[in-house]
Amino acid sequence: MLTPARLRPRDVLRVGGAGLRTRPLRAFLSALGIAIGIAAMTAVVGISSSSRAEVDRRLAALGTNLLTVAPGTKLFGGTATLPNESIAMIRRMDAVIEVAATGKVPDVNAYRSDRIPAGQSGGIAVQAAHLDLPRTVGAEMAHGTWLNAATANFPATVLGASTARRLGIGAPGVQVYLGGKWFTVIGILQPVPLAPELNSAALIGWPAAESYLDFDGHPTTVYTRAQDKSIEAVQALLAATANPEAPSEVKVSRPSDALAAREATDQAFTGLLLGLGAVALLVGGVGVANTMVISVLERRAEIGLRRSFGATRGQIRVQFLAESLLLSGLGGMGGVIIGIAVTTLYSATQSWPSVVPAWATAGGVVATLLIGAVAGLYPAIRAARLAPTEALATPG
Repeated sequence: MLTPARLRPRDVLRVGGAGLRTRPLRAFLSALGIAIGIAAMTAVVGISSSSRAEVDRRLAALGTNLLTVAPGTKLFGGTATLPNESIAMIRRMDAVIEVAATGKVPDVNAYRSDRIPAGQSGGIAVQAAHLDLPRTVGAEMAHGTWLNAATANFPATVLGASTARRLGIGAPGVQVYLGGKWFTVIGILQPVPLAPELNSAALIGWPAAESYLDFDGHPTTVYTRAQDKSIEAVQALLAATANPEAPSEVKVSRPSDALAAREATDQAFTGLLLGLGAVALLVGGVGVANTMVISVLERRAEIGLRRSFGATRGQIRVQFLAESLLLSGLGGMGGVIIGIAVTTLYSATQSWPSVVPAWATAGGVVATLLIGAVAGLYPAIRAARLAPTEALATPG
């Protein structure tokens, strides 16, 4: 008795692809149906992810990960002070991304000229500032430049938006009177939503404040950006880190409500994506199953002929499973490519970052193959059960 030849992987691909090659139009339409479903899933996931990235970007601009540290009240009354070392200690925290500080120079105000009475300062305070303050609080320049390593040592100042308006200054290059000294305006800030106190201040370099205005070096506000996932942990440790000897004398701001809004948005988007992806994959699976069942019914004579030439039931099952997998794989890969193209095009029209998660592309193809295997299993078993005589007797 002859032993049936075993199908090698190349033979399985050739036999499985034979059914697709003999009916190219039906195979194309079936793969197109699968591709449309996967493309819809990929595009929905991609567009939703791009939209979420845009929402995250806008929420980040609202300071979701920004905390502020300021001196509180002493136990027996009076305003406390932050140690000069507090900034360096906060910077050493693992989850902290950026740190910058300002220090109010006491009893010093800003004036347009030296002829204005001291009592008519308009509440414009003078603050020493770190060089990386704009990056930390998201401040941008309206005119001129920010302080640098050179200008921070000399009598130069950057005015907040409200300060410039009150002093009647619209461009850099003029001088203002700070603490009995003339300072040259080198820049004007745009309004700073995350740190509105900077709008009504005249900002000078930390070394210049110590040299020209006898600044004691104690920070009055420390701006801290932390990793989103660690914001609560950082908040809990900031007071003890800033002032280990008296953490109760330190005030730490609460995380922005925008952080909670972003977490809620992420959860809503995740649920939406999973639901839409499941529906698209289900539709694709039904299409594969329908195509393969019809293929078995139309190819009964072919199945009978192969059985009469010695093909085993297992080989028939492998043939139709391979055909189902090839059909699903082609449709899945085509759908992923179309979905990525649609996402990129739509994101470009909306000026969003184009984001297609890796799990959506790889998962779409893998899930399609799994569904193709499941959908093709019943038709393959049905084809393998056909007796040669029964199959040959059926016209097809």
